[in-house]
Amino acid sequence: MTTRVAIVDYGSGNLRSAAKAFEHAGAERVLVTDRPADILDADRVVLPGVGAFGDCRRGLYAIDGMADALEKAVRRQGKPFFGICVGMQLMASVGLEFGSHQGLGWVPGPVTAIEPEDGSLKIPHMGWNELTLRQAHPVLEGIPSGAYAYFVHSYHLRADKADDVLATTDYGEALTAIVGRDNMIGTQFHPEKSQATGLHLIGNFLRWKI
Repeated sequence: MTTRVAIVDYGSGNLRSAAKAFEHAGAERVLVTDRPADILDADRVVLPGVGAFGDCRRGLYAIDGMADALEKAVRRQGKPFFGICVGMQLMASVGLEFGSHQGLGWVPGPVTAIEPEDGSLKIPHMGWNELTLRQAHPVLEGIPSGAYAYFVHSYHLRADKADDVLATTDYGEALTAIVGRDNMIGTQFHPEKSQATGLHLIGNFLRWKI
């Protein structure tokens, strides 16, 4: 049976590189789409995101029926979901970047600014950094603590529940790197830019049985 992966195109995200990474990791069919019907027809859903939280939210909700299709496919039908960077942040309750913007509310907690006590640490947090695994999860199988991933962000999701945080990375404080809840996974880093670690993670996601 062909695994159909729908990558949501709402005007924000590294769509081509994300699609190529999912194909390289073993997805039989990858569709980059802005059609809500494609989200409902897919087996797995990916929400990328680059830029400010509010801009990404506006872009997503500007597509008629897309937010409803995501809610139905992910929350009601239980399709495996993967949020990337701001796509992961949109899973939160609220984003506090340039104002207050409501998130999808799938992972309770706000998205707040990174504020390291060490003034020598520059914002945005950009480049390769180590992952510290906090919870076991099928999508993390074979990925050790200390694996490196590629980050570019100034805000991060502060989950209300520690159990929703699968991995952190240190940048003057413990920043949320991976969240997971029910049929959903999200990474603050870009798996499509994280070489072997990212491809392994995507491959695990494609094989993940809920």
